[in-house]
This record gives sequence, structure tokens and C-alpha cells, in this order.
Amino acid sequence: MKQRILVIGAGFGGMWTALSATRLFDIHGHNDVEVTVLAPQAELRVRPRFYEPNAHQLAAPIGELFDEIGVRFIKGAAETIDVEQKRVGYVDAQGEKQVCIYDKLVLATGSRLALPDTPGVAEHAFDVDQIEQAMRLEAHLKSLVNQPQSQSRNTVVVAGGGFTGIETATEMPTRLRAILGEAADINVIIVDRGNKVGGSMGPQIAEKIAEASEETGVKWHLNASVVAVDENGVTLSDGQRIDARTVIWTTGVRASSLTEQIPAERDHLGRLHVDAHLQVIGQPDIFATGDVAYAASDDIGNHALMTCQHAIVLGRHAGNNVAAQILGVDPTPYSQPKYVTCLDLGAWGAVYTEGWDRQVKLTRQEGKSLKTQINTVWIYPPAANRESAWAAADPLIPIA
Repeated sequence: MKQRILVIGAGFGGMWTALSATRLFDIHGHNDVEVTVLAPQAELRVRPRFYEPNAHQLAAPIGELFDEIGVRFIKGAAETIDVEQKRVGYVDAQGEKQVCIYDKLVLATGSRLALPDTPGVAEHAFDVDQIEQAMRLEAHLKSLVNQPQSQSRNTVVVAGGGFTGIETATEMPTRLRAILGEAADINVIIVDRGNKVGGSMGPQIAEKIAEASEETGVKWHLNASVVAVDENGVTLSDGQRIDARTVIWTTGVRASSLTEQIPAERDHLGRLHVDAHLQVIGQPDIFATGDVAYAASDDIGNHALMTCQHAIVLGRHAGNNVAAQILGVDPTPYSQPKYVTCLDLGAWGAVYTEGWDRQVKLTRQEGKSLKTQINTVWIYPPAANRESAWAAADPLIPIA
């Protein structure tokens, strides 16, 4: 009877897990393992781009790729994990409850924005965390042209000055003028608890963020947070009020709640502690990858972040190592010492940095060209060709 590897999730971590596992089995001529991916859609949703317009186009089909490499795909949403019985309960495409049995499990269910209980956020705020939410925001923005001209109609408040908040905000003036007209008096405001523009990103990159914010017209309201949202704007912790028809929430990402069903240690973001081979500590038949894995990326204290940069490499290692465990061959320890960022800053361009201290290497159009290459080529799935797909799934090839 074939052994069964079940991968839950078809995002960056899950897709690359499936590719890498089948690659190693092919190398060893081993065809007695069934690799199955369970996910709501056979598509890679390109989440790093959801701050852009045309969100409905930001999903790449991967069904044909899975067929080519011999991966079975189940369309469904996982709900329960029974570690003792090695069973995963899920709801299939018809809404019926089903069960999938596994020998080895790879959890790759990613993360989600965890909205706070701040009054009005759930009812009135938008976000760009999932493709459906990004599409909802886009529909709202397009509807603004049908509203009477007012300062609040033309104002967008972005809650949070981290990576997503900055990219969303600096892209917003261009998006709004495409809808409301080039002459529209656009007002985009980032509300951030920090005391310096872009301060959470580091001193070097912060200078470029401040420069880009000034040129694109994005304002920062510092030393404050949003304490209430209503249909007409926000109230801030410093007592100030901003009238705005559009409020976008970008803070508070947490790992998938399915991690809570696995008896193991988790970090403050809900990620499962894993060893160097991405096996969940204390669970010999369960691996975690992508945003649900708390994994050391080097030997000096850094850990993988919830980014596709790390999820892709984590996926390649998780797939390789779960296959290696079945084959009885040496696993490949996960290591990703090189850390880079490429932050889109709207019409100003982009800024590319290297190192955990984010040393600036490229800015403006040079940075934008690299960001475009990353966003439209590098992070997309490989072609549905087994040789090229498996070559791309080698855990030892660098991503950056």
C-alpha cells in the first residue's frame, strides 16, 4: 500500500513542498508514495501583490503543474487535524464533510490578518490580506466616483506603517487618480504608533520611505493608533478625528489557527516550532512550512518571516525533507542567511535592501525594475513541465 504525504495548503509553502517532495522521489526512482495537496483552489494566490489594482488577476493556476509532476489535488478546506489517528477533516467543493488519511503531514496553511476588536473595524475597514478582500477594496474605490465630491471621499486612512501599509499607501494616490481624475485632491494618511516615518523598517530605508512619502503626497500621523472606525472615518488614540470614506487595516497577522490542533510549542504569532529539517518538534510525522513555521534561518538568531521570500525556500526544504524521511536518506537542513527586501513606493519607485539591518542598495527606478521582476516573474509558479519544475524545486538553489 502506498504511503501518503498530505500537504495542507497551496500557497508558496505548500506548492513548493509538493514540487520538492516529488522531485526527490523521482531522483531516487521511488514511485510508491502518493503526494496530495488539499486546498480550496488549485491556484497560487500572489498575496505580495494584493496592494495593487486588478486583484482578480493575481492568482496563478497550478492544477496542470500538479498533474505534470504527479501530485493529487483535493479541492477542499481543512477544518480538523487528528494527530493520533492521522486524519484530516475537510469540507469538499460540494460542502460535504470528508476525511483524508495521511502517513506524513505537511502543514502549509499560511497566515491571516487578525482583525482586532477595535470598534467598527470589522464593519467598516478594508484590507488587502486575501484576494477576496483586495477585490472588495477595489470595488469600493471604483464606487467613490459615484459619490459627491468631498474631502472625506478623497481621503484614505491606512492603519499601520509596516511593509503592507507602506506599499498600500504609496500606491493609493495613483490608484485614486485613475478613478477620480488626475486633478483630484487626494489625501492618503498612514496612522502609525512609531515616532518616525518608516521607523519600524530601519534607519537607512526609513530615509527613502520619508522621501517617497513626501513626493507621492502620503502623510504620516505618528505616535497614534486607530481606536474606532465608522462609515465616515476614524478616531485616534490622541483624540484626533480623520474623516475618510476609506480605511484600510494592515496590522496583526497571525499563523493559521490549524496550528492550534497540533500538540506542540508555538510562538506568539501561532507558528509551530520546528527543527532544522522543518519537522514539528515532538511530532515525528508532521512538518510545518511557510507562515506556520517558526524556523531559524541562520545560526546567529534570525528566524524566517511571514514573507514569500522565506515561504518559497521553506517549502522546498519541507518537501525535500518529508520525502527524505520516507526514503531514509539524509535531509537538507533549512538555512537562509541572506535576507533582502524590495519595498514598492508607488510613483517614486522602490527601494531594495540587503541584510537584516536593511542596507539600501537600489532606489527609485532601479529598485522599481527589480520589484517588477520579483512581482511578475520570480514569485510565480514554474511552467507545467516536470524537468523545469523539479529543477526549480531544488532546496539548495538560492532565491535571492
